[in-house]
Amino acid sequence: REEEEETKKEAVELVKRGLMMDMRSHVCWHVYGLLHRSSQNYAEAIKAYKQALRIDEENLQILRDMSLLQIQMRDLIGFKETRLRILTLRPNSKVHWLSYALSVHVNGDPDAAVGILDSYFGTLEEGCVEFEKNFESSELALYKNQLLSETKGEDEDGLGGVRKALEHLDEIEKVIVDHTGWLKAKLSYQLQLGNFEDAKDTAMKLFERGLTEEHRVHGAYMCALLKCDRETCLEVEKMKGTGTLATLRPFSEEERSILLDAYGSKDGLSKLYPRSNGIKRIYITILPTNSDEFKSAIDKYCQKQITKG
Repeated sequence: REEEEETKKEAVELVKRGLMMDMRSHVCWHVYGLLHRSSQNYAEAIKAYKQALRIDEENLQILRDMSLLQIQMRDLIGFKETRLRILTLRPNSKVHWLSYALSVHVNGDPDAAVGILDSYFGTLEEGCVEFEKNFESSELALYKNQLLSETKGEDEDGLGGVRKALEHLDEIEKVIVDHTGWLKAKLSYQLQLGNFEDAKDTAMKLFERGLTEEHRVHGAYMCALLKCDRETCLEVEKMKGTGTLATLRPFSEEERSILLDAYGSKDGLSKLYPRSNGIKRIYITILPTNSDEFKSAIDKYCQKQITKG
């Protein structure tokens, strides 16, 4: 540790000597900024980077280093300005287009970020790899879809962006690799728009893909069954762990009856997926706690878990 500190001090002294000999050296200022960053003195590091850029305005390495530090420091406006400078210098690079779109997005302007991605797609030739089915194309298409869902659109209810995003999902399906993520996005949009029958079908497709243990999908499925309002659907979507609508609020008798039929009837999820522990737990949370059925179900569940060890 002491040896490392000595090395850092020596490096700082050497950089200062370099600056004394040539204050107009962008290399010295860049290295000075790197040393400040390694010492976690981020404000001074950015000052040094800016000084280096006054001398060499088009140095991509310095601009990249400064943009990384700006996003780390949550200087979002500065991050956006730096990424725009980089894109202006190298407009033929995919990374710079996407980084600028991201910088605009984190500054709270998803509409402009969508426009930047569209401009990037406009620079591509037909039949290029970006329009084929692969992981990069898939993730980029899903990112654009997320941006669309965050836009307001022109509809009076403020859900125009969600409608566009739902339509966009069908357009990009041919390039999607992460089909589970695609279905999750579709389920979220359908619930927000009140398309509950479609949402139930989408949730069932997710169960068929093996997501019977994912409680967020069960929470969304319950929202579709009970036709919950958009705010409740979004709240359930954000729940973590084993939280579902059943743990969020109490049910009326009618709601409980609908859910028990969906989970416990002869055509319910318990029969379709008899080995799913998640479905068994959720079924228990739906049952009224003062009923004999609840006591029997929880006794059976606990005994099996204790036996398994």
